[in-house]
Amino acid sequence: MKFLVLLGCLFGTILADVYLSNPRGSNNRVNEQSATRNNGNRLFDTQNNARGGYNTGDRTSTAAGNDATKQYAMQYYASGPTEGEASKMVIEWTNQHGCGNQGSSHKTNCNIVIQMMCQNQGTDADHPTGQGNGANDVRERNFYMRDGTTTNTQNYNQPNQNEFLNDNQNTKNQQYNNRMNGNYANVQTNRGLHETLWWYDMCRYRSRNWGVYRADQQTNAGSLGYTGSERTRQNNNGNRNGYECPEERDHYPYWQPTHQSEFMDKYQTTPWIDVAYLTGNMSDCDRVSQGTENRVPKFRCVMP
Repeated sequence: MKFLVLLGCLFGTILADVYLSNPRGSNNRVNEQSATRNNGNRLFDTQNNARGGYNTGDRTSTAAGNDATKQYAMQYYASGPTEGEASKMVIEWTNQHGCGNQGSSHKTNCNIVIQMMCQNQGTDADHPTGQGNGANDVRERNFYMRDGTTTNTQNYNQPNQNEFLNDNQNTKNQQYNNRMNGNYANVQTNRGLHETLWWYDMCRYRSRNWGVYRADQQTNAGSLGYTGSERTRQNNNGNRNGYECPEERDHYPYWQPTHQSEFMDKYQTTPWIDVAYLTGNMSDCDRVSQGTENRVPKFRCVMP
């Protein structure tokens, strides 16, 4: 069970049958005028019911509409610069299913992972606007975390086998670059963004880990001709939820780097940073402490 807290004037998100109360969890809502959310695939797979969650607020009594700068984002202030003066933010949530401890039935055992994503947030003027094709415009749309002003999911054009199987490396490179440049340009300013498009595309290219538990679920090959990390026991059909990587979502600690993005003054510099691991099984602590990227750097091999 995992839920994520996004800091930098953004909202909390939740996974795996958890309803986050503080900070306010969206459950994939943004501005619905109904009790049920419009799009359960908008940003992430909550595995929750369609009800519950908080809309993104408006700054005034007038609806923000399509203007993201008129949305209200929660702000939290530290009391002072020293450790003794530091404020503490209370995190509150409700588990939809029971949680036990080491002495209880295994049916109620659970582990809770709290993570956060950080962004060096700018002013309203830094928020991406429009769909310009300039390098800075495209960069802003692809790296600026946001709630969005519409319930639509971000666009994505998936890879095909030619990018992987073609014997000519130059042809493969050209096909990949053409597809990804089109993908980057097609990221929409008015749609929510957590992970980046590149993060999800890497997930599609990476072969899934066949050593993890699958139960009786069959995970078939994807568009590249093999089973990528977008297909897991809980997502065996490869369904997409925003730009979230299903394998990273479903397994913790993850074996691939999660602190990965070039440093940018205004934009996101993670995902994901571990905050806390709650468990009734203390024997898990050594495994988790040795697996968290907060303490153990992780790397990947990349073709030159």
